[in-house]
Amino acid sequence: MLQEDFDTLVPAGGIGRRGFVRASVGSGFAAAVLPICAQTQVKTDDRGLVTGEVTIPVGDFKMPAYRAAPAGRTGAPLVLVISEIFGVHEHIADVARRFAKAGFYAVAPELFVRQGDATAYGEVAKLIAEVISKVPDAQVMGDLDATVAWARAQGADAGKLGVTGFCWGGRITWLYSAHNPAVKAGVAWYGRLVGTPTPLVPNNPVDLAGTLHGPVLGLYGGADPGIPLDTVEQMKARLATGSAAAKKSQFVVYPDAPHAFHADYRPSYRKEAAEDGWKRCLAWFQAQGVA
Repeated sequence: MLQEDFDTLVPAGGIGRRGFVRASVGSGFAAAVLPICAQTQVKTDDRGLVTGEVTIPVGDFKMPAYRAAPAGRTGAPLVLVISEIFGVHEHIADVARRFAKAGFYAVAPELFVRQGDATAYGEVAKLIAEVISKVPDAQVMGDLDATVAWARAQGADAGKLGVTGFCWGGRITWLYSAHNPAVKAGVAWYGRLVGTPTPLVPNNPVDLAGTLHGPVLGLYGGADPGIPLDTVEQMKARLATGSAAAKKSQFVVYPDAPHAFHADYRPSYRKEAAEDGWKRCLAWFQAQGVA
């Protein structure tokens, strides 16, 4: 189902499994990706920010999330940060802080928590089978809606709503941009575009491409074996005949980049593509009114 996440998970050297510590949301790393590549890991401080774990009510369920926002500011544009299959770990929290440094109110919700602890699994195949494959898209859409409502109540500007995500979260970025009319823009990092429908996953991005509410920028790797470039072409064709937002959507493909090229804690990291993608992400949000 998520074959791309089987690639380039364990580097030689770096921080070993004894270095895995997860005291709270946004700390530590999932066991499946250890040891990490500490020499390339980007670390963003929290000076001038309000950061840390928060709890978001979803009905009578309390969902944990990581929040990073400019200190003392109300009305910051809201960006939802959607994790890979490994949950809201240290890298995802760092991405949220990067957005906060750029003036956004960033929230990264733990979307797998009802099904299990994604950080505890040492084998990707087992993680997918026992946790990720059991997460319904409808549940995710509802959790993201609740996150938006919570952030609005905290003073974020949900009228300037953006969504971005990586791998599994990239796929969700496309889906949420079709789900919520309030989405101004999305940035999908190497999210799967096609797939076989199931009761829990009834649609894939290619099925909903024509109904986007906010235009999406897709950032993809040309050397990603899990997302063939012909699926990108399929998506482009569907977008071209869809809504106004669909027609505004764009792709950037980095020819030599593998899957997870933005993940600076993994051996798949490609600095040039990651930095270019980040600049394009911020510029895309600004151009679409998420600023």
